[in-house]
Amino acid sequence: MKKLSRSAYEDTKGFVRAAETLLEVVAMTLMYYAAFRMGYDLSYYVYKGKYVLMGIYAVLLYVFFLNSDCTLFGQLHRVDLMIGQIVSLFVVNFITYFQLCLIANAMISVVPMLLLFLAEVLAAVVLILVYTELYYKLYAPHDMLLVFGSERGVGLKIKMDSRRDKYNISKLISIEEGVETVCREARKHDAVILTDIPAQMRNDILKYCYRYRIRTYVSPKLTDIMLRGAKNNTLFDTPLLMVKGTGLTPMQRVIKRAMDLVLCGIAMIPAAPIMAIVAAAIKLEDGGPVFYRQKRLTRGGREFEMLKFRSMIADAEKYAGAVLASEDDPRITKVGKVIRAMRLDELPQLLNILKGDMSIVGPRPERKCLADEIAREIPEFDYRLKVRGGLTGYAQIYGKYNTSAYDKLRLDMMYIENYSPLLDVKLIILTLRIMFTKDSTEGIDVAEENERRANELLQKLEQQKHSGEDA
Repeated sequence: MKKLSRSAYEDTKGFVRAAETLLEVVAMTLMYYAAFRMGYDLSYYVYKGKYVLMGIYAVLLYVFFLNSDCTLFGQLHRVDLMIGQIVSLFVVNFITYFQLCLIANAMISVVPMLLLFLAEVLAAVVLILVYTELYYKLYAPHDMLLVFGSERGVGLKIKMDSRRDKYNISKLISIEEGVETVCREARKHDAVILTDIPAQMRNDILKYCYRYRIRTYVSPKLTDIMLRGAKNNTLFDTPLLMVKGTGLTPMQRVIKRAMDLVLCGIAMIPAAPIMAIVAAAIKLEDGGPVFYRQKRLTRGGREFEMLKFRSMIADAEKYAGAVLASEDDPRITKVGKVIRAMRLDELPQLLNILKGDMSIVGPRPERKCLADEIAREIPEFDYRLKVRGGLTGYAQIYGKYNTSAYDKLRLDMMYIENYSPLLDVKLIILTLRIMFTKDSTEGIDVAEENERRANELLQKLEQQKHSGEDA
């Protein structure tokens, strides 16, 4: 049997995943139609109206599935896929229920929609398990070559080794061995990773891989991210890319602020009673202040007081200083443990958003002392201040608790340079998913362990290099 080329292999994988997603959406829509026919009076929906509603349901479900990244079978963990699909199904069914109420001009029974939701969750779990298993049977992990230029580059292998089901970095090679050696080695692998290597060398290797259709992963520099948000200028026959460096345009800021006010106003309806209960519980436990206030930086370097529900004893920093709280920190109150676990301590920041100090989506606001300390090592860190700080953001969703300051900067810059209202909607949906996962809170001890393993690997590579030279 003739072996598929690399490009045909990837095209086939993309087609299978698209077909799986479409099949799942069709199955869920048919389940909706069954619940619709058995649970509600069809006299409200004359002629072909019910089929229009099915089409709307399918489109909503497809859009939410795509924007919550919950159809990346074989790429994301099964649990992440399940949580993403459950959240998407809940939101779509919630919208659909009120849509049916408007058509019926009455508050109809919620029982059929609730039963539909439970049946869809069961079907989604089964399909995810089947699709993921099918992916692993059909597609072996890529055999990858990692080309590095620094210790940080070697550390990327440690991170990618956590997904050996998808990535197999079979060899590491230092850029010090030369572009020609790297290119020869690249032909022996399915894919190449380029990380922390000089721009000219990286460009030469990238062109070579592009010519021979070798899949290439590039760890971007800040200037690469800036170029991703550049505008095409086609006034002349020489292509130009224009990088403004001003953050969002005035119109984008207006649209973003309008979205903040509308979505935050809607969120306050269910959040208000929850906030009242949490505030009362904090006050009753020890009589201390309800809110914890801390000065943070937002757009343009302006300081503001960010609000949180107090989850530690009053004046906790006076006793232990400004240190990060551990999971079993004795300073955390009983109420604090509950609201931290449920992530309710961040709810008062809705007030910061309404006031205009923050946005729903944006770089996480930092304290000035910490930002100044990071800026001494990474002068570009203040690029994050081109937009308002956010309750959630690119770095919070795709990063972890232990993600380095430089990687957080790159993630935040990717958001700023690729901003669109649709991106904000997608990140809000993804935030709902990560609220139920623990991966994003991976601790500092894990980062230290990864760094230790990277150093050991680097030493091993150095020993191999010297033994080869001696031979």
